[in-house]
Amino acid sequence: MPRKLVYDIVESPAHPDISALCNALGYQREAFSSQRKAMSSLKRVKPDLVVADFFYGYGNNYAGANVSNLDVLLRSLQRFAPDARVIVLADRAELPHVSKLAALFDLHAVIALPASGQDLQAALS
Repeated sequence: MPRKLVYDIVESPAHPDISALCNALGYQREAFSSQRKAMSSLKRVKPDLVVADFFYGYGNNYAGANVSNLDVLLRSLQRFAPDARVIVLADRAELPHVSKLAALFDLHAVIALPASGQDLQAALS
């Protein structure tokens, strides 16, 4: 049976290193330094899980069309990998805004940063 694939999109220095946890759980981890790179790969290889950093769009240039940095990625997931579970990592100050994203997209888990190993393991399991 093929191992489950995790897209780990690391866009923040606060993003935890989940490589050891993925290995322990038997997941194949593909790390990306940007969502753009992950979306490019998404068209070829479908992830089972996506772990990504959340940044609220306080004054974005999207004229209110997007809530955060994750909107475009999550729309792409709906098209190319609709069964992928999404784990959002958010700074504690940003947590109140994640509910706006959750109103638009199905989120498997939301984890406050800095994340504990137990929280990460529970979300990935």
